[in-house]
Amino acid sequence: MTVDYSRIKPYGDTMNDGAVQVSFSLPVPCGEEAREAARQLAALMGLEEPQVYHMADLGESFTYFIVYGKCRHTVDFSTIRVPKVDSAKMDFYQINQFIRERIGRKVVVIGACTGTDAHTVGIDAIMNMKGYNGEYGLERYPEIDAYNLGSQVLNEEMLAKALELNADALLVSQVVTQKGVHIANLTELVEMAEAEGIRDRLILVCGGPRINHEMALELGYDAGFGPGSLAPDVASFVVQELERRQKTR
Repeated sequence: MTVDYSRIKPYGDTMNDGAVQVSFSLPVPCGEEAREAARQLAALMGLEEPQVYHMADLGESFTYFIVYGKCRHTVDFSTIRVPKVDSAKMDFYQINQFIRERIGRKVVVIGACTGTDAHTVGIDAIMNMKGYNGEYGLERYPEIDAYNLGSQVLNEEMLAKALELNADALLVSQVVTQKGVHIANLTELVEMAEAEGIRDRLILVCGGPRINHEMALELGYDAGFGPGSLAPDVASFVVQELERRQKTR
């Protein structure tokens, strides 16, 4: 079967049928009027033949819906270009060998959930010795001195620790995103590093469920890692970027 990448649309049972499933809640009492409201909204979203397959009373005059329909729109996949982290993926052993042979000293990495963020699952998956999903965390790497500062770390505290330890890289995890708090917090760290005159000394990396590489670059970071990223992904970038900077100094 030949796929026309200039006109891509959702696939359900047959190619280009546009079949999609959407779910949402409305602040209305559960009933047939609510069902019709959900159907009309789905039609306004651009779905053809919308059908409410599931409706549930959430209480307090809120109702939850699952709606099926057919998307009429297409995208030109052939023209899409997404910024990606430019580094070769290496495994645990290759990264440590790379550091020994090309850096010649231990790499110092500091990680934390900064600001009011107390969700450490992401940073722990990257930093903690036991790691995640079959990959060791950076604390397990013999050629990396990894410091996990935990949660709710103020940006000024993280920068002070970076100066104290002469850090090579800072890893910032942001899970809480309500009202753009992650944007403000990430921006503040970059601005403070620039004000202290140490931005160029640090490799700044951010990550979280709503972080991608393009956003990270826009905020002044060197790389961004989204959901599913593991310690070798981050470490591969850090050590290769560190070597690149050493060569240009």
